[in-house]
Amino acid sequence: MLFSPVRVSTPHGPRRLHTTPLAFLATLMVALCLASPLATPLPASAQEPAAPAPAAPAKPDQAKPTEGKPGEAKPGEAKAAPKPPIVLPEPPKEFKEVRAKLDQAKAQLDKDEKELANPDLSAVDLTRIRDAVQTVSDEVREIVGRLDDPLASAKERLTQLGAKPKEGEESADVAQQRAEREAAVNRIDETQRLARSLVVQGDQIIDRVSNRRRASFAKDLFNRTQPLISPSLWTKVMADVPRDTRSLQSALSDIGLLFSRNGSIGNLLVLGLAFGISVALYFGRRNIAPRAARRDESKTEPSRRATLLGAWRVILVGTVPAVAGSYAVYYALDETNLLPSRLLPVAGMILWGLAFIAAVEALCDGLLSPDKPNWRPAPVSDSAATRLKLLAVGIATIAVVVKSVEALNSGISAALPISIATRGIGALATALILAIGLHRFADTEDEEEACFGPYVPTKTTTGIGGPARLLGWIAVAVIGFAALGGYVALATFIIDQMIWTASVLVLLYLLVQSVETFLGKALTDGSRLATALQANTGLRKRSLNQISVLATGAARVVLILLAALLILAPWGLDSTDIVSSMRSAFFGFQVGGVTISLSSIVLGIGVLAIGVIITRAIQRWLDQTYLPATDLDAGLRNSISTVAGYCGFLLSLALAFSYLGLSLEKITIVAGALSVGIGFGLQSIVNNFVSGLLLLWERPIRVGDQVVIGNSEGIVKRISVRSTEIQTFDRSAVIVPNSNLISGIVKNRVRGDRTGRLSLLVNVLRNQDPVRAAELITGCADAHPNVVRDPPPRVVFRKIGDTFLEFELLAWISDVSLGLKVQTDLNFAVFKTLTESGLIPPLGPGSSVVTIQGLDGMQNAMGEIAKTFVRPNPDADKGPQAPAMPQTAPL
Repeated sequence: MLFSPVRVSTPHGPRRLHTTPLAFLATLMVALCLASPLATPLPASAQEPAAPAPAAPAKPDQAKPTEGKPGEAKPGEAKAAPKPPIVLPEPPKEFKEVRAKLDQAKAQLDKDEKELANPDLSAVDLTRIRDAVQTVSDEVREIVGRLDDPLASAKERLTQLGAKPKEGEESADVAQQRAEREAAVNRIDETQRLARSLVVQGDQIIDRVSNRRRASFAKDLFNRTQPLISPSLWTKVMADVPRDTRSLQSALSDIGLLFSRNGSIGNLLVLGLAFGISVALYFGRRNIAPRAARRDESKTEPSRRATLLGAWRVILVGTVPAVAGSYAVYYALDETNLLPSRLLPVAGMILWGLAFIAAVEALCDGLLSPDKPNWRPAPVSDSAATRLKLLAVGIATIAVVVKSVEALNSGISAALPISIATRGIGALATALILAIGLHRFADTEDEEEACFGPYVPTKTTTGIGGPARLLGWIAVAVIGFAALGGYVALATFIIDQMIWTASVLVLLYLLVQSVETFLGKALTDGSRLATALQANTGLRKRSLNQISVLATGAARVVLILLAALLILAPWGLDSTDIVSSMRSAFFGFQVGGVTISLSSIVLGIGVLAIGVIITRAIQRWLDQTYLPATDLDAGLRNSISTVAGYCGFLLSLALAFSYLGLSLEKITIVAGALSVGIGFGLQSIVNNFVSGLLLLWERPIRVGDQVVIGNSEGIVKRISVRSTEIQTFDRSAVIVPNSNLISGIVKNRVRGDRTGRLSLLVNVLRNQDPVRAAELITGCADAHPNVVRDPPPRVVFRKIGDTFLEFELLAWISDVSLGLKVQTDLNFAVFKTLTESGLIPPLGPGSSVVTIQGLDGMQNAMGEIAKTFVRPNPDADKGPQAPAMPQTAPL
């Protein structure tokens, strides 16, 4: 039966339901699925009795209504099985180790940040905290980098599952996979966020440490004491002299007590031996140095290599024995315990001061060589070398004396006024010596007043240029006024920096010269190393020259950077501060989250200036040294140099902004504010700038091209991003905006190649053979070396005139810039050839050729008259006959 009634029991009594075949099949399938052994079994606690199957029709009196119990399926219904709970796996062991490291890092950073709150930290403590935080930050940064790939992989795996369905439910396996992968993504992302927050915390702590160090440095540097011109200072000094004298006597008595206690024969022998070795090394180096340097005075022109080797030998032989002698005495005093511990720094300062004076003297002997001018590496005169050595040794001696007295004051705990007076007097003495030395370098020539025209010096009397002397006089003034005004720490700091900077610059000069001489010349033509490399590697000479230039330039950059770090190190700026990009400076205040201070602005400008100077130096090195050694054409070399210059400038500008604390977001806001002004008032500048970039990129015009722009024709000398400089043939410079070159019509004579066509007009007498004339003119062009053979020169027969035959010589030359020269040479050659061949008759002095026009009618009339007197000869065709006598008409 297709339709069969089914009787079911309901709470309201038995009812008869009519089912369709489709409903019946659906019910049957549900029942089979529930009864199948493959169905997921439910837990015992969750199992309920299944719904009864449809029973056969029963009698009405046998049907009893049944009430459904809680938790039981109603009659005729099937309860769906609940989903199993999702269980997430535990994180892997590696992830637990990462979280443990991050927890340790957070604890360390919190500890350092709490310790940084102490206002009484010294410079050593601040350095220790910064180093510890830097180490932790580096480790956390490494963890952040390592989590990038696992996070990307986890997100990719989660993406492969697709989006979660909005309607219906997904299978248990998919739900389990989705939950696990989401948990992995969240776990890695949370860990990376925590690591990044720790990096930010570490950077903030480092910034605070740097700010504390700068503030402490500025406070100590600009701390004002009683000025030297104050009478109260000297009154206090005189009052404290007796007390310090007693302290000095007590220190001397302690020395005697230690000698009596520890002055054994062994200790005295060790101390005496150390002093003997030191004296022998100090005085013996003066006799050893000339022999070890091997600088022969008889050599009038030693090579640059020999000069630098001799200078280094003099420096080493003059410095190493002095340092060894001072160390021997200091080691003996420390080991024998014959000197009180508070006076040991005094002895060390004296000993190392003597070694420093010896090193300065050796450095001057090696670099300046006053006694042997032929072996002098520095380009200074004889008198300048002597004066520079005396000035350097004098300043070094005063500095050592002052430092030794300061160490003695610290050892005996001298009163503060005496320490101030000692440092102030030392600063004034140094300023006086420097002023005397600079005065001796003054120009004393009187020829400037005696000359009639612009003054041109004829000889060099000084070894210090004008800017260096000006800086020297400024230093003298600052040191003198600072010492007299009570800023003794500032004056002492400037003196120390002058000595330190001068020493570093001298060593930098020697190292740069040595690199250029030894490393640069090692790969040049003719050297043994270059020959061996060519034989073994097959490199060309040009390639070796390029490698030599690159190696020399890289070594020079490294040396300059190291010298800059050494010079800036005493100012509180080290490599860590440079890498972390200092964002604040002295006496700064914040406006809108931006730190503003005069020192920051000045130092930012200094960073920009240094970057521009380095960029110009690199650009000059590219223009003059490296790029000429390559096979690139002049236009491409100019483009590379220009792009390098602008990239260096932009990098320097970015570093300066970073130093000032200006982030990219703030720069973007400022640029957006300026965009309106650029749109209205700076259209031409932006247009020229973009046009310049297009010229440098597409290179339709290159440096060295011969172009015609309007009425100007010349050679392109320089292409910048704003304008192009063209030098005309009369040596005038024409500055053309780049927008004119992009939007205007420009004729480039050498765009494809440098060959060009030359045209000469030549007139020959009409009674001459034109074929022979054309051959002679073509031969002159063929004989010229700058005329190309393909295509060959040719002659065009332009016009047959009344008196002359007009020819045009067309010749192609190899370089269009030689057009005027070739044209002149061809004119000379053609004139000489045609004159010697008689095609152009020579004219005598005063002779001339006059052509009279307008007599055509007279010429015709004379012809008619001549015809009346001449009778035609009827026998002309009969062969030669006797000429007939002319007949005359009767009068």
